[in-house]
Amino acid sequence: MSTKKIVIIGSAYPLRGGGLATYNERLALEYIRNGCDVTIYTFSLQYPSFLFPGKTQYSEGPAPKDLNIKITVNSINPLTWLKTGKEIRKLKPDIVIIKFWIPFMGPCLGKIARIIKKNNHTKIVSIIDNIIPHEKRSGDRMLANYFVKAIDGFVVMSKSVLNDLETFDKSKPKVFCLHPLYDNYGEIIPKEIAKQKLGLNNSLKYLLFFGFIRDYKGLDLLLEAFSKCIEKDKTLRLIVAGEFYTDSKPYLEIIKKHKLEEYVLMHTDFIPDEKVAEYFCASDIVVQPYKDATQSGVTQIAYHFNKPMIVTDVGGLAEIIPDEKVGYVVKPVISEITDAILKFYQQNKENDFSANARIEKEKYSWNNMLKAIEQI
Repeated sequence: MSTKKIVIIGSAYPLRGGGLATYNERLALEYIRNGCDVTIYTFSLQYPSFLFPGKTQYSEGPAPKDLNIKITVNSINPLTWLKTGKEIRKLKPDIVIIKFWIPFMGPCLGKIARIIKKNNHTKIVSIIDNIIPHEKRSGDRMLANYFVKAIDGFVVMSKSVLNDLETFDKSKPKVFCLHPLYDNYGEIIPKEIAKQKLGLNNSLKYLLFFGFIRDYKGLDLLLEAFSKCIEKDKTLRLIVAGEFYTDSKPYLEIIKKHKLEEYVLMHTDFIPDEKVAEYFCASDIVVQPYKDATQSGVTQIAYHFNKPMIVTDVGGLAEIIPDEKVGYVVKPVISEITDAILKFYQQNKENDFSANARIEKEKYSWNNMLKAIEQI
């Protein structure tokens, strides 16, 4: 692989971290470690402001070291698509990798891919997060289909996405590869020190809901379930760490209705990369009560920190969390989430689940992802 010239097209610095940018930058580093020449082409504008639900799309931190990132693509300016496509076409990379996650990007990324392919050399592989979005809009399928037709082969990270992709294309090569570990958030911190850094009470027990808050992620289910857990154990606390990408009012009303203000810690600003370890290491267990999912980068952060997890049996989450081994797999209903939380604490499962997570995470290597792309 040392002779390969690789181009990655997608989110990266100066866009904020989070799953997309973090993934592409970590993938680039793995290729560099394997001796490849890697360039990332990222967005000068990823979303127009009316489509972006957060506070800002851009990072306030320093640029990542050792990465060649070119800021050229405006998702709503076709002139930048033409310029970027022509530039990459002339480079004649061996492989172009495009991360695809939302149909809105279909025209932009699909057009760039079509221009690159005119060099009759480059193979274009897409790593598909979702081909059918969690939050559906009119025209999604048409936009996604335009993108799919421009790609030579696909890597998917959950079997549910593989099934969805088959409804768009049955002939092009497709490989299933588990989502690699997010191992770039620093080392494991002792729980007591992590709690101290966050100003938490060392005598209390903390659950973590982490990541951008969207309706399909089921925070409302978790808050309702947690209100029932508090009736049994007043030493429990729930940390909600992540920015609202939806209306916060329904969630705050649940907290008020059940008088959870003392028990739910709302850390709803964007969580910078350097703080991620503190949140995971301060917590006993990570809860993902999703109503809909494909795969989740949050599980791969939790694995890195050897954290037990409660996930719902939707999409590909159950594929990567062995039930009763690393955590619990439950239906996305309040009663089952409640029971799983109480069972975890009543049976003192943290040490056992954490030890199993340490073993289980070995299968989620970035080198496996490189092999999957090479196979395509």
